[in-house]
Amino acid sequence: MTMHTALSVFTRPALAVALSAACLLALVLPGPALADAGHGQAPAGSDTRVAADSTATPQDHEEDKLTLSPEQIQAADLGIETAGPARLETASQFPGEIKFNADRTAHVVPRLAGVVQEVSADLGQQVKKGDLLAALSSTALSELRSEWLAASKRRDLAAATHQRELKLWREKVSAEQDYQQARTALQEAQIAVQNAAQKLAAIGAPPQSKDLSRLEIRAPFDGVVVEKHIALGEALADTASIFTLSDLRTVWAEFVIAPKDLQDVRVGEAASVASAAFSGQARGKVSYIGSLLGQQTRTATARVTLDNPDMAWRPGLFVSVNVVTSSADVPVAVAADAVQTVENESVVYVEAPGGFLAQPVKLGRASGKQVEVLSGLATGTRYVARNAFVLKAEQGKASASHAH
Repeated sequence: MTMHTALSVFTRPALAVALSAACLLALVLPGPALADAGHGQAPAGSDTRVAADSTATPQDHEEDKLTLSPEQIQAADLGIETAGPARLETASQFPGEIKFNADRTAHVVPRLAGVVQEVSADLGQQVKKGDLLAALSSTALSELRSEWLAASKRRDLAAATHQRELKLWREKVSAEQDYQQARTALQEAQIAVQNAAQKLAAIGAPPQSKDLSRLEIRAPFDGVVVEKHIALGEALADTASIFTLSDLRTVWAEFVIAPKDLQDVRVGEAASVASAAFSGQARGKVSYIGSLLGQQTRTATARVTLDNPDMAWRPGLFVSVNVVTSSADVPVAVAADAVQTVENESVVYVEAPGGFLAQPVKLGRASGKQVEVLSGLATGTRYVARNAFVLKAEQGKASASHAH
């Protein structure tokens, strides 16, 4: 059937209704031709941002990246470290002072009265055990040596008499009573010599000397002369403190503890000592805590024993004593200086291809030099640990330029 024949089947009113229905269907249901006309493109006016956002990641913000040249990084002295596990130590700080180690400090006295003949040691001088410090002329020492010499002579005489009486007794010439008397006299003479020698040993003086009155004062151990109270020609009493000697290879860092802090500090706990006078730091352990509180201060005295091989920690130096009160191992930690505050948020600047990114982090426990990272940073991430404030300043400049 031809189209003309088909159309003739409809009457004019019916034909008009059919054409109207066909036009309405064409508007409501676009055909394949309409879909193919755009070759897969969205119609004009549709929003494509949803698709773009779905593939974005937090690290894709190129506009937030801080780009520095190798020369700028070197000039800024940026220190790069790797985030990882660490032991965080919580410490309490106390003001203190370096003191002499009283167990290695001696007040030297002559032990006998006398007149100073010689002074060999000077203030601040380092001496060895047995070195001559001073020499005195002592009449008391002369008497002791004379006593020893006389006792020695009597012993020798008694020994000779004993040998003679022993020989005569064995030969049946003299009575046994004479031999026994000679033997008793020898024993008494030997005791007298020993007694005189012990008196000399108690004052550190040898029994034999060309000058019976010469009393030599010698160093009891290796140390430094920290006090000197002696002069040539001075008459000294036997108890006069003429030198103070201290072995400065070990010193005490003494500090006071308030009653509220006593429960946090224990003997044997690790401690570090620092001074504002220099950058050095020494480590030791709490070796003593006083059992009584001072009547005036109502505090307890404590101390840390420090090795001092270079003599850097001098008595009288004010120090800060940090006593470790607790410690904990954490999975991720960074240097405390690495954390910066940007728009009221803690960030750490991490390495990114071609620059650095400010990575927001959630922080946990902190020690003096390290801080725990609870989230935002994975183990092994390289970050700026030193001079991170330089990147913060650069980020501020970039934000200001974008605002304009």
